[in-house]
Formats: sequence, C-alpha cells, structure tokens
Amino acid sequence: MDLGIAGRKAIVCASSRGLGRACAFRLAEAGCDVIINGLDPKRLESTAEDIRKVAKGKVTAVVADVSTAEGQAKLFAACPEPDILVTNNAGPHFRDFRELDRQKMIDGTIGNMVVPIELIQRAIDGMVARKFGRIVNITSGSVKMPIAGLDLSSGARAGLTAFLAGVSRTVVQHNVTINFLLPGPFDTDRLRSNNENTAKKQGITLQQAEAARASTIPAKRFGKPDEFGAACAFLCSSHAGFITGQNLLMDGGIFPGAF
Repeated sequence: MDLGIAGRKAIVCASSRGLGRACAFRLAEAGCDVIINGLDPKRLESTAEDIRKVAKGKVTAVVADVSTAEGQAKLFAACPEPDILVTNNAGPHFRDFRELDRQKMIDGTIGNMVVPIELIQRAIDGMVARKFGRIVNITSGSVKMPIAGLDLSSGARAGLTAFLAGVSRTVVQHNVTINFLLPGPFDTDRLRSNNENTAKKQGITLQQAEAARASTIPAKRFGKPDEFGAACAFLCSSHAGFITGQNLLMDGGIFPGAF
C-alpha cells in the first residue's frame, strides 16, 4: 500500500533502537525524510546507516536528549517544520511506589508526560497551517492495564493520554491527528534485559524465562518491532486522517477486555 507520505518530514524520538527504530525504518521506507534521535552517537549513526539502505528520502541523525530544552531545540533545528512527529522516551524503572520520592515522581512525569506535550507544542501550529500533521505517541499497554511497580510510568502516560485526548479534537479539522500506540511485550533490548533478570532471580535459563513469559501471552510469542513500526507508519499515512484520539493496543491479546 502506498501510504501517501513520500516527501513528508518526520521526527522520530528515541529511535536509535527498539520500537522507535522500527518506526523510523517504516517511515523511511514510505518515502519520508526522517530525523532519528538518540544519546549514543555510535549506535545512532549505525542505525542511520541501516535505515539509509531502505530509505527513499533523507535520513538525519541528531544526538540529543529529548527530555531537555536543548535536546528539543536540536531536533527542531534539524527539522523546523515536521509533518510527522513520533514521541518516545524511556520510562521510569520498575520499583515499589513506596520508594518514589517527590523528585523521582517529578522526573517521571516530566519524561513521560511533559516532554511529549512540549514537543507537540513546537510542531502542531505548523501542521495546522500546512493542513497535514500526524502525531503518534508511544506509551504503554500499562495505560490500559496498570502493572504494579510501573505505577509512575503508567500514571504519567495515562496523564498524557487524557491531556491529548482533548487537544486531538481541536486540530483534526485541519487534517492533523494525534494518536497513541500502546506496546505490550515486544522483542526489544528492554524485554531481553527483563527476561535475563527474571532468569537470574529464579535460577533458570534465559530460554526458560522467555518461554514462561511468552506462554502468558495469548499469541504465545513476543511482538516483532517491525509489526509495531508498520502500525505507526499507517497511523502517519494519508489514509488515517479520520482516526484521532485513539489508543491502539498491541499486546498479543493480553488485555482481556472487549473495548
């Protein structure tokens, strides 16, 4: 399918690896000029080289911390007028909520709620003026099904979801959409690290830990990052202009609700 976004300019945050990387790949394949972002210069440049092998447009790598005003300024200096914005940022580490002091809660809320809003504030008026904009926020399946120990991450991202639900309805008349992708267990570095920790704690092999985790998923497997990237690219496409304010849960069937 031609997604109708060839030549569009896309910023994909935290895209040197994992799900952000997969989104950048798919947008580059669709013909977008893609700005990718990360903290590790070597990893970021390696990702850029890989994406250039399939890209139909320009790929620009920006080393920056999107959580900071300086990092955001660098991104928008590289792409002052993005047509597509994919927000993404690492979440707070797993910990009992009793261990969270005020500063940790402030930092988590800034990273997973305030930062995406700041990025959108920079991009949205230009999108409205050009009559095209696609904003996709990568949040988490825990927004719909909170996980004990990830309370700060779930809360901050749920706050972002509610905040932008109203905003999304104010700009869709200008062909600007705001949606959310909610990943469950995808085969990424973070999931592998979690499985390794589980294996060590339980005194089992990594393969046993992975098999046990996968058995709890109705799909009986972990998600593939490319599947996630493809979903992101569709939400960014010219065909998705009637979809806004929505949460697409990609968890292999873990969430048991009908709605």
